[in-house]
Amino acid sequence: MRQPPATFAGLLGAALALALAACNPAGSEAAADAGRLRMGTIDFESCSLSAVGAAAVEAQCATVPVPEDHDAPGGRRIELAVALVPATGQAEPDPVIMIAGGPGQSALETYAQLDPAFKDVRRNRHVLLVDARGTGGSHPLHCRNADGEPAFGPEDDASPGAMRAFAERCRDALSADSDLRRYATMDHVRDLELVRIALEAPQLNLMGISYGTRVAQQYAKTYPASTRTVLLDGVAPMSMVLGQEHARNLEAALEEQFARCRAEPACVGNLGDPSLQLPAVRAALEAGGIPPVTFRDPVSGEWMEESPGFQHLAGLLRMYSYQPAAAATLPLLLHDASEGRYAPLLAQSRMLSGSLGEAIAHGMQLSVGCSEDAAEMAATPEDEDSVIGNQIVELFIAQCEAWPTAPRVEGFRDPLTGDLPVLAISGEFDPVTPPRYGDEVVSHLPRGRHLVAPGQGHNVIAAGCMPKLFAQFIERADARDIDASCLERLVPAAPFAGYYGWEP
Repeated sequence: MRQPPATFAGLLGAALALALAACNPAGSEAAADAGRLRMGTIDFESCSLSAVGAAAVEAQCATVPVPEDHDAPGGRRIELAVALVPATGQAEPDPVIMIAGGPGQSALETYAQLDPAFKDVRRNRHVLLVDARGTGGSHPLHCRNADGEPAFGPEDDASPGAMRAFAERCRDALSADSDLRRYATMDHVRDLELVRIALEAPQLNLMGISYGTRVAQQYAKTYPASTRTVLLDGVAPMSMVLGQEHARNLEAALEEQFARCRAEPACVGNLGDPSLQLPAVRAALEAGGIPPVTFRDPVSGEWMEESPGFQHLAGLLRMYSYQPAAAATLPLLLHDASEGRYAPLLAQSRMLSGSLGEAIAHGMQLSVGCSEDAAEMAATPEDEDSVIGNQIVELFIAQCEAWPTAPRVEGFRDPLTGDLPVLAISGEFDPVTPPRYGDEVVSHLPRGRHLVAPGQGHNVIAAGCMPKLFAQFIERADARDIDASCLERLVPAAPFAGYYGWEP
């Protein structure tokens, strides 16, 4: 007979508490109240993790106080938001920690989208989530424009002078209760070690995504004895200057996508060659003078009016190229724009800027990039004629001129070395961390292995059979003998040939 909802929830909470008590490390105990948990010195409470387009995930949440300045532990303290997604069976004592990307993304806010990829891992391990300081629920550092909206949208002035002024306003607003020099990678690394100690977990299995791979490598370098395994998804080598190679990597990724349209008779026959249309569309948008276009907001359905500019297209080209399924629509958008139909472009740009919204804590992003990368960034002649040119580099440098920074630790750029088991995974068409980055990282690791997912973009942990390979790696703590032939079944999304999608 079906249980009443309250009774079922109580039984579930009690079962969860008992299961977690049975598999907690020594010294941990379940709290007396159903659905509550104590691990090490951390008291958790039941919570739910959610994300747009994903099912909610039941978890246990807590906060952990840490010094804002680890070298001055008697000073101001901040609270870290922490969550534990429990194992479905008896758990090993070493949890898997997912480290989010960005910089500036929240682990707790993004995990629900990836939870299915952790299904097999969670059979015998908890998943640990910690919002990096400056993100999510960990003393977030959000910057806002003159209208109070997060960061910048395509309609905002994105000149170097305006971006510097934006950073100055954000700096002044956040500095009231934040030392902005203390929100970079090594601060997060030291936070993670304090959380591990508080949990009384002997080791962590690190799973970093994009920028999170930098954090994972630095943690493994700093605390090798606390690290059991390292998985890097969308690999950022320690030599990589965040943002410096975005323009050339995007150019290569777009050419691969456009070549696929040219190879499909329906795509090139119906829509034309996107690589030829892009320069013409860019010139028209950059010249300006295009009358305002009426379009529907794709989320609210509200009618809107806006003058199209190249910033609308540049944002779409950059962000849609992260995922081949989205990039498959670019030939259609370029075709419409080349014939003067800009409403689809504006609608997609509006949806993209709205979905990013609060997802990135721009202040934390500046604290990372300005301290760790800005000094090595420079505009280059070879990038000048690319799709986004030197804009990202120039605008980031302008903001960093106004942002407080701290010196990097000695050896920051040194690669991860040693005997730790490391699995690097990349997407074949990744425009921001291309497969050559994964090759670079594993070249220094005798127990490292690099897998490339055919036809995929950025962040491939959920692609095809990758979750199974992920679980096997965590179980074995060795990637070298895993049979990854199942990845060969992955195929890229076909490019659109019209509004109906692609042709079979």
